[in-house]
Amino acid sequence: MFRFIALALAAMLSAAVHAQPLTKIVFGTNWYAQAEHGGFYQAIAEGIYRRHGLDVTIRMGGPQVNGLQLLLAGQMDLFMGYDIQTLKGIEQGLPLVTVAATFQKDPAVIISHPGVAKLDDLKGRPIAISSASDTTFWPWLRAQYGFSDAQKRPYAFSVQPFLVDKSLSMQGYVTSEPYSVEKGGVKPVVFLLADQGYPPYAQTIVATRDTLAKNGDAVKRFIQATAEGWKSYLANPAPGNALIRKDNPQMPDDLLAFGLDKMKAYGIVTGGDA
Repeated sequence: MFRFIALALAAMLSAAVHAQPLTKIVFGTNWYAQAEHGGFYQAIAEGIYRRHGLDVTIRMGGPQVNGLQLLLAGQMDLFMGYDIQTLKGIEQGLPLVTVAATFQKDPAVIISHPGVAKLDDLKGRPIAISSASDTTFWPWLRAQYGFSDAQKRPYAFSVQPFLVDKSLSMQGYVTSEPYSVEKGGVKPVVFLLADQGYPPYAQTIVATRDTLAKNGDAVKRFIQATAEGWKSYLANPAPGNALIRKDNPQMPDDLLAFGLDKMKAYGIVTGGDA
C-alpha cells in the first residue's frame, strides 16, 4: 500500500515537472545550416532541449546576417560567436559574455596545392584572405611565420580562383572548402591553423549580461543539452542532418558526411579540454 502511494506521488511530481511551460530560447548560428551546427540541430531532433525544459528555435545565419547586432537588439537570446569577435565587442563596451565553446579547435585552414610541405613554405606566396581574417588569424600568421600583407589576395568565397591558379593558396574551413577543392579535381594540402598553434576556441555560445542576469539557469540548461546533442550527433547524425537539410535544402549528403568526418579526425569537438 505504502509503495503504491509512493509511486503515485512520484508520478504526480513527474507530471507536474513536465507540465511546466518550456523556456523559449532563440539561438542564432553564424552561417547556413551545416554539419558544423550538427549538435544543436540534434538536440532539437532528439528532444534533448525539451527534456531540459527548453523550447529552442535555431535562427540560421548567413553573409548578410549580423548576429551580434541581433543579439544586442534582443532578437536572439544566444549567438554562435567567435573569441576575437566577442573580445573586440567588449573592448567597445558591449555587454557580451562567452559562456561556452563547442569547438575546442578553430577549424580555419590554409589550403595549398600539392608540393607544399609546411606552412612556412608559403611565406611570400599569394594567399587569398577575406577582410574578416585581417582581425583573426592573419595577424597571428604575420607574427608567427613572417607573412606579409603583400601576399594577400582577395578571397571570393569560391574555390574557383584557387583551382585555376596553382601558385595561389587560400583560406577555408577544414570541414568544407577541401571538399569543394577535391570535387574540382585537386588533392589539396591542408594546414589546420589550430594544429600549428593558433589558439582560439571557436563556435562559442555568447549571451548578453542582461540575459545571464535574468535567465542564467536556462542558459546553463542550454549548454548542458547542447553538449548532449553533440555527443549524440557524433554517434548518429541522421536526426540532426534531417533538420539541417530542412533549413538548408542546398546542403548535399556527402558534404554533411565530409564535415562530420573531418570534425572527428581533427578532434574539433572532442579534442583539447573537452
